[in-house]
Amino acid sequence: MSDPIHPRRSFLAGLRASFLTGLVVVLPIGLTLYLVWAVIGWIDGWILPLIPASYRPDAMLRYYLGPEYEFPVRGVGVLVFLVFTICVGWIAKGLIGRSVIRKGEDLVDRMPVVRSVYGAIKQVAETFFNKKETSFDKACLVEFPRPGTWALGFLSTRPKGELARKLADMGEEMSAVFIGLTPFTSGVLLFVPTRELVILEETGIDDAAKLIVSGGLVYPVPKDPR
Repeated sequence: MSDPIHPRRSFLAGLRASFLTGLVVVLPIGLTLYLVWAVIGWIDGWILPLIPASYRPDAMLRYYLGPEYEFPVRGVGVLVFLVFTICVGWIAKGLIGRSVIRKGEDLVDRMPVVRSVYGAIKQVAETFFNKKETSFDKACLVEFPRPGTWALGFLSTRPKGELARKLADMGEEMSAVFIGLTPFTSGVLLFVPTRELVILEETGIDDAAKLIVSGGLVYPVPKDPR
């Protein structure tokens, strides 16, 4: 019995398959490099105008290499920003720095609009960057927006202050859950009874975020696939 004849893939079909395979490899790398380059340029554009013109990278290069030398230099603003932020953090840990910050915040508290903006930004920054508190604890499933349909959410910090007191009056433990909306440009904060949550043990925060951003296309890979 003769072997079955397999149709030969055409030259154009082979090129198309190679192009798609290459695109899968090149696109993530290219977009990552582009975003990093764009962010560095954005920070440079914000920081470099604060540096005297004679000390900027392009002026220094023209001074040492000649007036006709033209080469874009990026990253100096990022370096200045990192050094400045580290110095401010080091000073803020001391007694003098804390007293200066306290006086500055007292001054801001006297400004009706500014204090609201400053307070909100400070609270968000402390939530995401303070090592004493994690921004999100675990991924979970919660019935949303109606019973029978489930949304992927993130366990946030425990309710505090007046919210904690009001929620405690309801007679059961409540948890704060943030539900990100695809492609994660916005979200909804819900206070849900803890007993109604389905905690995901194997799906981490990063895996859940990728699933939301991709619109359900990128599922977490099992750590120990069978």
